[in-house]
Amino acid sequence: MILQIGTFHKEGGAAVAALRLQQALLKSGVDCQLLVHTMEAPQEHVTPWADTTFKKRIAWLQFVGERLAFLPFEKDSSIRFAFSPATVGTDISNHPLVQKATVLHLHWINFGFLSLDSLAKLFALKKPIVWTMHDMWPITGGCHYSRGCTRFYEHCHNCPFLSKPDDYDLSFRQFEKKMHFYEPANLTFVAPSQWLTDMTLKAPLRKHHSALAIPNCIDTHLFFPVEKNKAKEALNLPLSKKLILFSGVNTADPRKGYSYFEKAINSLDRDEVEIMIFGKGKIQDFDTLNVKVHFLGKISDTETLINAYSAADLVVVPSLEDNLPNTIMEAMACGTPVVGFDTGGIPEMIDHQKNGYVAISKSAESLKKGILFVLETNQNSSLSEAARTKVLATYSENVIAKRHLELYESISK
Repeated sequence: MILQIGTFHKEGGAAVAALRLQQALLKSGVDCQLLVHTMEAPQEHVTPWADTTFKKRIAWLQFVGERLAFLPFEKDSSIRFAFSPATVGTDISNHPLVQKATVLHLHWINFGFLSLDSLAKLFALKKPIVWTMHDMWPITGGCHYSRGCTRFYEHCHNCPFLSKPDDYDLSFRQFEKKMHFYEPANLTFVAPSQWLTDMTLKAPLRKHHSALAIPNCIDTHLFFPVEKNKAKEALNLPLSKKLILFSGVNTADPRKGYSYFEKAINSLDRDEVEIMIFGKGKIQDFDTLNVKVHFLGKISDTETLINAYSAADLVVVPSLEDNLPNTIMEAMACGTPVVGFDTGGIPEMIDHQKNGYVAISKSAESLKKGILFVLETNQNSSLSEAARTKVLATYSENVIAKRHLELYESISK
Protein backbone atom coordinates (compact mmCIF):
# COMPACT_ATOMS: atom_id res chain seq x y z
CA MET A 1 0.00 0.00 0.00
CA ILE A 2 1.22 3.50 -0.89
CA LEU A 3 0.54 6.08 1.80
CA GLN A 4 0.61 9.72 0.78
CA ILE A 5 1.04 12.21 3.63
CA GLY A 6 0.27 15.93 3.59
CA THR A 7 -0.96 18.68 5.87
CA PHE A 8 -4.02 19.76 3.95
CA HIS A 9 -6.88 17.87 2.32
CA LYS A 10 -7.96 20.26 -0.46
CA GLU A 11 -6.54 23.64 0.51
CA GLY A 12 -3.61 24.89 -1.57
CA GLY A 13 -1.68 23.74 -4.60
CA ALA A 14 0.24 20.96 -2.85
CA ALA A 15 -2.96 19.41 -1.50
CA VAL A 16 -4.60 19.56 -4.93
CA ALA A 17 -1.55 17.93 -6.51
CA ALA A 18 -1.50 15.14 -3.89
CA LEU A 19 -5.20 14.38 -4.37
CA ARG A 20 -4.81 14.32 -8.15
CA LEU A 21 -1.89 11.91 -7.91
CA GLN A 22 -3.85 9.68 -5.55
CA GLN A 23 -6.79 9.57 -7.97
CA ALA A 24 -4.44 8.75 -10.85
CA LEU A 25 -2.87 5.90 -8.88
CA LEU A 26 -6.25 4.55 -7.80
CA LYS A 27 -7.38 4.52 -11.42
CA SER A 28 -4.24 2.54 -12.21
CA GLY A 29 -5.28 -0.12 -9.71
CA VAL A 30 -2.88 0.91 -6.93
CA ASP A 31 -3.94 0.83 -3.28
CA CYS A 32 -3.12 4.43 -2.40
CA GLN A 33 -4.28 6.07 0.83
CA LEU A 34 -3.88 9.69 1.88
CA LEU A 35 -3.23 10.75 5.49
CA VAL A 36 -3.81 14.44 6.25
CA HIS A 37 -3.73 16.56 9.40
CA THR A 38 -7.39 17.60 9.08
CA MET A 39 -9.99 17.26 6.35
CA GLU A 40 -12.98 19.33 5.23
CA ALA A 41 -15.42 16.51 4.43
CA PRO A 42 -15.31 12.70 4.27
CA GLN A 43 -13.67 11.26 1.18
CA GLU A 44 -12.93 7.67 0.30
CA HIS A 45 -9.26 6.68 0.71
CA VAL A 46 -8.52 9.89 2.68
CA THR A 47 -7.96 9.70 6.46
CA PRO A 48 -7.52 12.66 8.79
CA TRP A 49 -5.16 12.41 11.75
CA ALA A 50 -7.58 14.70 13.60
CA ASP A 51 -10.55 12.35 13.52
CA THR A 52 -12.23 13.61 16.69
CA THR A 53 -13.29 17.05 17.92
CA PHE A 54 -10.57 16.93 20.56
CA LYS A 55 -7.85 16.09 18.02
CA LYS A 56 -9.11 18.84 15.70
CA ARG A 57 -8.52 21.30 18.52
CA ILE A 58 -5.06 19.85 19.02
CA ALA A 59 -4.35 20.24 15.28
CA TRP A 60 -5.35 23.90 15.46
CA LEU A 61 -3.17 24.44 18.53
CA GLN A 62 -0.26 22.75 16.75
CA PHE A 63 -0.60 25.20 13.86
CA VAL A 64 -0.77 28.14 16.27
CA GLY A 65 2.11 26.78 18.33
CA GLU A 66 4.32 26.33 15.27
CA ARG A 67 3.64 29.90 14.18
CA LEU A 68 4.21 31.30 17.69
CA ALA A 69 7.49 29.41 17.88
CA PHE A 70 8.71 31.37 14.86
CA LEU A 71 7.42 34.76 15.99
CA PRO A 72 10.54 35.73 18.02
CA PHE A 73 12.73 34.91 15.00
CA GLU A 74 10.85 36.45 12.07
CA LYS A 75 12.37 39.47 10.38
CA ASP A 76 8.97 41.06 9.75
CA SER A 77 5.37 40.03 9.15
CA SER A 78 5.85 39.78 5.37
CA ILE A 79 7.77 36.51 5.79
CA ARG A 80 5.56 35.03 8.53
CA PHE A 81 4.50 32.08 6.39
CA ALA A 82 7.61 31.99 4.21
CA PHE A 83 9.70 30.15 6.81
CA SER A 84 8.69 27.04 8.78
CA PRO A 85 10.69 26.13 11.90
CA ALA A 86 8.93 22.74 12.21
CA THR A 87 9.26 22.76 15.99
CA VAL A 88 5.70 21.60 16.68
CA GLY A 89 4.08 18.54 15.13
CA THR A 90 2.54 15.09 15.42
CA ASP A 91 4.27 11.75 15.77
CA ILE A 92 2.53 9.55 13.19
CA SER A 93 5.14 6.77 13.13
CA ASN A 94 2.77 4.39 14.95
CA HIS A 95 -0.34 5.31 12.97
CA PRO A 96 -1.95 2.12 11.51
CA LEU A 97 -1.71 3.43 7.94
CA VAL A 98 1.97 4.25 8.38
CA GLN A 99 2.66 0.83 9.82
CA LYS A 100 0.80 -0.88 6.98
CA ALA A 101 2.35 1.11 4.13
CA THR A 102 5.04 -0.33 1.88
CA VAL A 103 6.01 3.13 0.64
CA LEU A 104 5.55 6.48 2.40
CA HIS A 105 5.03 9.39 0.02
CA LEU A 106 5.41 12.80 1.66
CA HIS A 107 4.00 15.99 0.20
CA TRP A 108 3.76 19.39 1.99
CA ILE A 109 3.85 18.62 5.73
CA ASN A 110 4.37 21.96 7.50
CA PHE A 111 2.16 24.27 9.61
CA GLY A 112 2.03 22.00 12.63
CA PHE A 113 1.51 18.57 11.08
CA LEU A 114 5.01 17.07 11.04
CA SER A 115 7.84 18.60 13.04
CA LEU A 116 11.52 17.84 12.54
CA ASP A 117 11.29 15.35 15.42
CA SER A 118 8.24 13.59 13.97
CA LEU A 119 9.91 13.46 10.55
CA ALA A 120 12.98 11.90 12.17
CA LYS A 121 10.79 9.18 13.76
CA LEU A 122 9.11 8.53 10.42
CA PHE A 123 12.46 8.22 8.65
CA ALA A 124 13.75 5.91 11.38
CA LEU A 125 11.19 3.30 10.31
CA LYS A 126 13.49 2.58 7.33
CA LYS A 127 10.55 2.34 4.97
CA PRO A 128 11.09 3.63 1.42
CA ILE A 129 10.15 7.31 1.41
CA VAL A 130 9.34 9.47 -1.60
CA TRP A 131 9.17 13.19 -0.90
CA THR A 132 7.46 15.34 -3.53
CA MET A 133 8.84 18.83 -3.04
CA HIS A 134 6.14 21.43 -3.59
CA ASP A 135 8.65 24.11 -2.62
CA MET A 136 12.27 24.34 -1.44
CA TRP A 137 11.73 23.63 2.28
CA PRO A 138 13.04 20.03 2.25
CA ILE A 139 16.48 21.25 1.09
CA THR A 140 16.77 24.51 3.08
CA GLY A 141 17.19 25.55 6.69
CA GLY A 142 13.55 26.63 6.85
CA CYS A 143 12.49 28.88 3.97
CA HIS A 144 9.94 27.68 1.43
CA TYR A 145 11.48 29.78 -1.36
CA SER A 146 14.94 31.27 -0.89
CA ARG A 147 14.27 34.53 -2.79
CA GLY A 148 17.72 34.42 -4.33
CA CYS A 149 19.68 33.30 -1.27
CA THR A 150 22.06 30.46 -2.16
CA ARG A 151 23.42 29.49 1.27
CA PHE A 152 21.44 26.22 1.13
CA TYR A 153 23.96 25.08 -1.50
CA GLU A 154 26.59 24.91 1.27
CA HIS A 155 25.04 25.19 4.73
CA CYS A 156 22.25 27.53 5.81
CA HIS A 157 23.25 30.29 8.26
CA ASN A 158 22.92 34.08 8.47
CA CYS A 159 19.39 33.64 7.13
CA PRO A 160 17.88 36.77 5.52
CA PHE A 161 14.42 35.74 6.77
CA LEU A 162 15.42 36.01 10.43
CA SER A 163 15.45 39.05 12.70
CA LYS A 164 18.88 38.21 14.12
CA PRO A 165 20.79 36.17 11.54
CA ASP A 166 24.12 34.73 12.61
CA ASP A 167 26.40 31.77 11.97
CA TYR A 168 24.42 29.47 14.29
CA ASP A 169 20.91 30.82 13.84
CA LEU A 170 17.62 28.93 13.48
CA SER A 171 18.30 28.13 9.82
CA PHE A 172 21.69 26.63 10.74
CA ARG A 173 20.14 24.46 13.47
CA GLN A 174 17.31 23.22 11.27
CA PHE A 175 19.76 22.44 8.48
CA GLU A 176 21.90 20.41 10.93
CA LYS A 177 18.89 18.42 12.18
CA LYS A 178 17.75 17.60 8.66
CA MET A 179 21.23 16.51 7.67
CA HIS A 180 21.39 14.19 10.68
CA PHE A 181 18.19 12.23 10.03
CA TYR A 182 18.16 12.47 6.24
CA GLU A 183 21.48 10.70 5.75
CA PRO A 184 20.54 7.15 6.90
CA ALA A 185 17.00 7.29 5.48
CA ASN A 186 15.71 5.38 2.45
CA LEU A 187 14.72 8.66 0.80
CA THR A 188 14.06 9.78 -2.76
CA PHE A 189 13.36 13.42 -3.61
CA VAL A 190 10.89 14.15 -6.39
CA ALA A 191 10.38 17.65 -7.74
CA PRO A 192 7.51 18.53 -10.08
CA SER A 193 9.79 20.83 -12.09
CA GLN A 194 13.25 20.39 -13.55
CA TRP A 195 14.09 23.81 -12.07
CA LEU A 196 13.64 22.51 -8.52
CA THR A 197 15.25 19.17 -9.39
CA ASP A 198 18.40 20.92 -10.60
CA MET A 199 18.63 22.85 -7.33
CA THR A 200 18.01 19.70 -5.31
CA LEU A 201 20.79 17.82 -7.09
CA LYS A 202 23.25 20.52 -5.98
CA ALA A 203 21.95 20.72 -2.40
CA PRO A 204 24.00 19.11 0.42
CA LEU A 205 20.84 17.84 2.10
CA ARG A 206 20.25 15.66 -0.97
CA LYS A 207 23.81 14.38 -1.00
CA HIS A 208 23.10 10.74 -0.10
CA HIS A 209 19.84 10.36 -2.01
CA SER A 210 18.38 10.29 -5.50
CA ALA A 211 16.44 13.21 -6.93
CA LEU A 212 14.37 13.30 -10.08
CA ALA A 213 11.66 15.32 -11.79
CA ILE A 214 8.12 13.99 -12.09
CA PRO A 215 5.45 16.61 -12.84
CA ASN A 216 2.09 16.88 -11.13
CA CYS A 217 -0.85 15.44 -13.04
CA ILE A 218 -4.32 16.53 -14.05
CA ASP A 219 -7.49 14.74 -15.13
CA THR A 220 -7.71 15.81 -18.77
CA HIS A 221 -11.18 14.26 -19.10
CA LEU A 222 -12.40 16.58 -16.35
CA PHE A 223 -10.41 19.69 -17.29
CA PHE A 224 -11.55 20.15 -20.87
CA PRO A 225 -12.23 23.22 -23.06
CA VAL A 226 -15.76 24.62 -22.86
CA GLU A 227 -17.03 26.71 -25.76
CA LYS A 228 -16.02 30.27 -24.86
CA ASN A 229 -19.38 32.04 -25.14
CA LYS A 230 -21.09 29.23 -23.26
CA ALA A 231 -18.53 29.58 -20.44
CA LYS A 232 -18.97 33.36 -20.38
CA GLU A 233 -22.73 33.06 -20.18
CA ALA A 234 -22.44 30.62 -17.28
CA LEU A 235 -20.45 33.23 -15.34
CA ASN A 236 -22.41 36.30 -16.52
CA LEU A 237 -19.37 37.70 -18.32
CA PRO A 238 -19.50 39.99 -21.38
CA LEU A 239 -19.41 38.15 -24.70
CA SER A 240 -17.85 41.05 -26.62
CA LYS A 241 -14.77 41.53 -24.43
CA LYS A 242 -11.32 39.97 -24.38
CA LEU A 243 -10.86 38.57 -20.88
CA ILE A 244 -7.53 38.21 -19.10
CA LEU A 245 -7.60 35.91 -16.09
CA PHE A 246 -5.49 36.47 -13.00
CA SER A 247 -5.76 34.07 -10.07
CA GLY A 248 -6.16 36.32 -7.04
CA VAL A 249 -3.35 36.10 -4.51
CA ASN A 250 -1.87 38.13 -1.70
CA THR A 251 -0.95 41.23 -3.69
CA ALA A 252 1.53 42.18 -0.96
CA ASP A 253 3.60 39.01 -1.52
CA PRO A 254 6.47 40.10 -3.80
CA ARG A 255 7.02 36.50 -4.97
CA LYS A 256 3.69 36.53 -6.82
CA GLY A 257 4.72 39.50 -8.99
CA TYR A 258 1.41 41.37 -8.87
CA SER A 259 3.08 44.77 -9.33
CA TYR A 260 4.33 43.69 -12.78
CA PHE A 261 0.86 42.48 -13.76
CA GLU A 262 -0.60 45.81 -12.65
CA LYS A 263 1.89 47.84 -14.71
CA ALA A 264 1.41 45.63 -17.76
CA ILE A 265 -2.39 45.89 -17.64
CA ASN A 266 -2.43 49.63 -16.99
CA SER A 267 -0.22 50.22 -20.06
CA LEU A 268 -2.27 48.06 -22.46
CA ASP A 269 -4.60 50.79 -23.75
CA ARG A 270 -7.05 48.26 -25.20
CA ASP A 271 -10.73 49.14 -24.77
CA GLU A 272 -11.90 45.60 -25.51
CA VAL A 273 -9.85 44.09 -22.64
CA GLU A 274 -11.28 43.36 -19.19
CA ILE A 275 -9.90 41.39 -16.24
CA MET A 276 -11.21 38.27 -14.52
CA ILE A 277 -9.97 37.46 -11.02
CA PHE A 278 -10.71 34.54 -8.73
CA GLY A 279 -9.22 33.56 -5.41
CA LYS A 280 -9.13 34.54 -1.76
CA GLY A 281 -8.65 38.26 -2.31
CA LYS A 282 -11.25 40.97 -2.43
CA ILE A 283 -12.23 43.34 -5.22
CA GLN A 284 -10.67 46.31 -3.40
CA ASP A 285 -7.24 44.72 -3.79
CA PHE A 286 -7.42 45.51 -7.50
CA ASP A 287 -8.72 49.11 -7.41
CA THR A 288 -5.46 50.29 -8.98
CA LEU A 289 -6.21 48.54 -12.28
CA ASN A 290 -7.56 51.00 -14.86
CA VAL A 291 -9.77 48.43 -16.60
CA LYS A 292 -13.01 46.77 -15.54
CA VAL A 293 -12.50 43.86 -13.15
CA HIS A 294 -14.85 40.87 -12.84
CA PHE A 295 -14.18 39.38 -9.41
CA LEU A 296 -15.40 35.79 -9.11
CA GLY A 297 -14.28 35.22 -5.52
CA LYS A 298 -13.02 31.89 -4.25
CA ILE A 299 -14.07 29.09 -6.60
CA SER A 300 -14.72 25.80 -4.82
CA ASP A 301 -16.39 23.71 -7.51
CA THR A 302 -14.63 22.30 -10.55
CA GLU A 303 -17.32 23.19 -13.09
CA THR A 304 -17.09 26.89 -12.27
CA LEU A 305 -13.30 26.70 -12.34
CA ILE A 306 -13.31 25.12 -15.81
CA ASN A 307 -15.79 27.75 -17.04
CA ALA A 308 -13.51 30.49 -15.71
CA TYR A 309 -10.49 29.15 -17.57
CA SER A 310 -12.50 28.53 -20.73
CA ALA A 311 -14.05 32.01 -20.66
CA ALA A 312 -10.62 33.64 -20.51
CA ASP A 313 -8.65 34.51 -23.63
CA LEU A 314 -5.44 34.07 -21.66
CA VAL A 315 -4.14 33.63 -18.13
CA VAL A 316 -1.30 35.70 -16.67
CA VAL A 317 1.00 34.14 -14.04
CA PRO A 318 3.67 36.72 -13.10
CA SER A 319 5.29 34.71 -10.27
CA LEU A 320 8.93 35.53 -9.54
CA GLU A 321 9.51 32.09 -7.95
CA ASP A 322 7.24 29.11 -8.49
CA ASN A 323 7.53 25.36 -8.86
CA LEU A 324 4.95 23.95 -11.28
CA PRO A 325 1.81 26.08 -10.84
CA ASN A 326 -1.51 24.22 -10.97
CA THR A 327 -3.07 27.35 -12.46
CA ILE A 328 -0.97 27.00 -15.62
CA MET A 329 -1.71 23.28 -15.97
CA GLU A 330 -5.43 23.78 -15.45
CA ALA A 331 -5.62 26.68 -17.90
CA MET A 332 -3.73 24.83 -20.62
CA ALA A 333 -5.86 21.71 -20.13
CA CYS A 334 -8.86 23.95 -20.85
CA GLY A 335 -7.17 25.25 -24.00
CA THR A 336 -6.30 28.66 -22.58
CA PRO A 337 -2.82 30.04 -23.34
CA VAL A 338 -0.73 31.38 -20.46
CA VAL A 339 1.70 34.29 -20.19
CA GLY A 340 4.28 33.95 -17.42
CA PHE A 341 7.79 34.95 -16.45
CA ASP A 342 10.85 32.81 -17.23
CA THR A 343 11.21 31.77 -13.59
CA GLY A 344 11.02 28.47 -11.73
CA GLY A 345 9.19 25.71 -13.57
CA ILE A 346 7.07 28.10 -15.66
CA PRO A 347 9.22 27.92 -18.84
CA GLU A 348 8.96 24.12 -18.70
CA MET A 349 5.19 24.36 -18.96
CA ILE A 350 4.86 27.15 -21.52
CA ASP A 351 6.53 26.65 -24.90
CA HIS A 352 7.35 30.21 -25.93
CA GLN A 353 5.11 31.52 -28.71
CA LYS A 354 3.81 28.00 -29.37
CA ASN A 355 1.21 27.54 -26.64
CA GLY A 356 1.71 30.76 -24.71
CA TYR A 357 4.39 33.35 -24.00
CA VAL A 358 7.39 33.31 -21.66
CA ALA A 359 8.16 36.89 -20.61
CA ILE A 360 11.41 38.27 -19.25
CA SER A 361 11.37 38.09 -15.47
CA LYS A 362 10.51 41.31 -13.63
CA SER A 363 9.67 43.11 -16.87
CA ALA A 364 6.18 44.59 -17.05
CA GLU A 365 6.92 45.59 -20.64
CA SER A 366 7.76 42.00 -21.61
CA LEU A 367 4.62 40.81 -19.82
CA LYS A 368 2.60 43.32 -21.83
CA LYS A 369 4.19 42.09 -25.07
CA GLY A 370 3.21 38.54 -24.14
CA ILE A 371 -0.40 39.54 -23.49
CA LEU A 372 -0.61 41.33 -26.84
CA PHE A 373 1.07 38.41 -28.61
CA VAL A 374 -1.53 35.94 -27.35
CA LEU A 375 -4.47 38.25 -28.07
CA GLU A 376 -3.27 38.84 -31.62
CA THR A 377 -1.91 35.36 -32.44
CA ASN A 378 -4.63 33.14 -31.04
CA GLN A 379 -7.39 34.33 -33.36
CA ASN A 380 -7.47 30.90 -35.01
CA SER A 381 -7.03 29.05 -31.66
CA SER A 382 -3.62 27.67 -32.67
CA LEU A 383 -2.11 28.49 -29.27
CA SER A 384 -5.13 27.00 -27.50
CA GLU A 385 -4.85 23.71 -29.37
CA ALA A 386 -1.12 23.51 -28.70
CA ALA A 387 -1.68 24.21 -25.00
CA ARG A 388 -4.14 21.36 -24.67
CA THR A 389 -1.85 19.02 -26.64
CA LYS A 390 1.08 19.81 -24.29
CA VAL A 391 -0.95 18.86 -21.22
CA LEU A 392 -2.21 15.62 -22.77
CA ALA A 393 1.32 14.53 -23.60
CA THR A 394 3.06 15.69 -20.42
CA TYR A 395 0.70 15.91 -17.45
CA SER A 396 -2.15 13.44 -18.03
CA GLU A 397 -2.97 10.98 -15.27
CA ASN A 398 -1.81 7.80 -17.01
CA VAL A 399 1.57 9.31 -17.91
CA ILE A 400 2.35 10.52 -14.37
CA ALA A 401 0.89 7.47 -12.58
CA LYS A 402 3.13 5.21 -14.67
CA ARG A 403 6.25 7.18 -13.72
CA HIS A 404 5.40 6.99 -10.02
CA LEU A 405 4.72 3.27 -10.22
CA GLU A 406 8.12 2.73 -11.79
CA LEU A 407 9.70 4.74 -8.96
CA TYR A 408 7.85 2.84 -6.21
CA GLU A 409 8.93 -0.47 -7.70
CA SER A 410 12.57 0.60 -8.00
CA ILE A 411 12.88 1.69 -4.37
CA SER A 412 10.97 -1.25 -2.91
CA LYS A 413 13.34 -3.93 -4.18
